[in-house]
Amino acid sequence: MPMTLGYWDLRGLAHAIHLLLEYIDSSYEEKTYTMGDAPDYDRSQWLKEKFKLGLDFPNLPCLIDGSNTILRYIARKHNLCGETEEEKIHVDILENQTMDTRMQLVIICYDPEFEKLKPKYLEELPEKLKLYSQFLGKQPWFAGDKITFVDFLACDILDHNLIFEPRCLDTFPNLKDFISRFEVPLLTSPFSCTNTNLTAFPQCLSLL
Repeated sequence: MPMTLGYWDLRGLAHAIHLLLEYIDSSYEEKTYTMGDAPDYDRSQWLKEKFKLGLDFPNLPCLIDGSNTILRYIARKHNLCGETEEEKIHVDILENQTMDTRMQLVIICYDPEFEKLKPKYLEELPEKLKLYSQFLGKQPWFAGDKITFVDFLACDILDHNLIFEPRCLDTFPNLKDFISRFEVPLLTSPFSCTNTNLTAFPQCLSLL
């Protein structure tokens, strides 16, 4: 029986998981739950099932066989958590950094004052991306020569920012090269990193 990945009917936290599952060519099914429109974001469809799935801590995304926990679970099974101590340290650092960057984006995207907050976010974005560029350096992947699960997290968050500002990586050629490694032949599925047919955050819709 294949794994089941459950999430809202938007891109969000599940996208990096999709990327990883496609990369390892794992058989899985999807269960999507509808999230209502703003300002209420109705979650009744999920709440009806939430405590009936046998999950210890029911939340979305969930994997039936909390989001980075799912990524680590899959990555451990396929040796994608780093091998040396240095690689594992890089993985831990980048995992936390990508989640911080994501939360900064989430905060403004769900804020009613989105249009007012957006210019300041874009003004500060180059400094954020500079840190990613320096951390990657001349390596092909963020932990070194081999791909790890945090590369999927980084690809996802960099792509979100490309939706905001398509030229944001122009001054960071190593990040552009990093993104290109996810395009061909690494991932050719509908969940490739730069597939903008998937809904990102609600406020991003007009930018897609």
